[in-house]
Amino acid sequence: MRTIDDLDVAGRRVLLRADLNVPLQDGQITDDGRIRASLPTIEALRARGAKVIVCAHLGRPKGEVKPEFSLAPVAARLGELLGAEVAFASDVVGDSARAAAEGLADGGVALLENLRFEPGETSKDDAERGAFADRLAALADLYVGDGFGAVHRRHASVYDVPKRLPHAAGGLIASEVGVLRKLTEDVERPYAVALGGSKVSDKLGVIDNLLGKADRILIGGGMVFTFLKAQGHEVGKSLLEEDQLGTVREYLRRAEETGVEFVLPVDIVAADAFAADADHAVVPADAIPAGRLGLDIGPESGKLFASRLADAKTVFWNGPMGVFEMEPYSHGTRAVAQGLIDSGAFTVVGGGDSAAAVRRLGFDEAAFSHISTGGGASLEYLEGKTLPGLQALED
Repeated sequence: MRTIDDLDVAGRRVLLRADLNVPLQDGQITDDGRIRASLPTIEALRARGAKVIVCAHLGRPKGEVKPEFSLAPVAARLGELLGAEVAFASDVVGDSARAAAEGLADGGVALLENLRFEPGETSKDDAERGAFADRLAALADLYVGDGFGAVHRRHASVYDVPKRLPHAAGGLIASEVGVLRKLTEDVERPYAVALGGSKVSDKLGVIDNLLGKADRILIGGGMVFTFLKAQGHEVGKSLLEEDQLGTVREYLRRAEETGVEFVLPVDIVAADAFAADADHAVVPADAIPAGRLGLDIGPESGKLFASRLADAKTVFWNGPMGVFEMEPYSHGTRAVAQGLIDSGAFTVVGGGDSAAAVRRLGFDEAAFSHISTGGGASLEYLEGKTLPGLQALED
């Protein structure tokens, strides 16, 4: 895979596909981690005299122009972080985009409006997607793929545009791929994986693949209740995927057969409602009251999980252990994050909610070996899938 060092970018327009899909609340960015992760590649291109045209998506506007999904706040924040003006195009491939691209001086930066305002970006029709890719590619001379969070999507800006322009991977993608290879090739053991989040179905592929690679798998978050139910325990009103019970039982059987240790919570914080101020109590994991729902792993589980991370040499964590956004249910996630730090292992936080939790709970990001910008992309890589965006950059 070529990198930006292999491209002659001076004085040339470079279309940079970044991942700027940041969370917004009332039009304000609540976590700018992905913007900051994109800065090194943007600054490297600027320093070499490139005219940088950044393109990215935000949310799921489904091919329609929706003001609440505008990248305008991102352009403002990007300019602040760069300490330079960022020209913002009010469209993606229209007159404003062309004017912004053509008006750039060497070292200048422009940001196009949300790619997903254009139906061609996400279209499953090759011709429609290709037609949009033609218009996007026409804005630039070169292409740099650096939006790791989108490389598992067969979208125009990720998959089709690099076929139309000389291309290379940005520093963020090169870094992400390098880290993920350390989780799949010549892994230093013991190798522990901590998985959380709401649904087992989101993690089926990665659990299936890791059963042959990890030494132990820790399960928390909303997905744990399907595991507890599969073992015959009452889970009350907790999140449950009934249709996955058979699959989970098979995973537990395979783990026992192959010597992979599954670590499940021993206690649960169960509440009478999904609310921060709901009545809640710590209960045994195998005795959740019928009228309550689990919203976090309990304190003894936090200690157990930390102990099973303590001797690890490699740890991958994806998914919070509870509803960390609500303080009463944040302690399990905090315990796992601290367990990663205390282990001294090579630690990878797998993007998405896990990365958001690290920042929200006040941890120093530098305390982890790597915090990924792409939760879904990381998981699909670990599943062994071919990621279209990486495939396009390798061609």
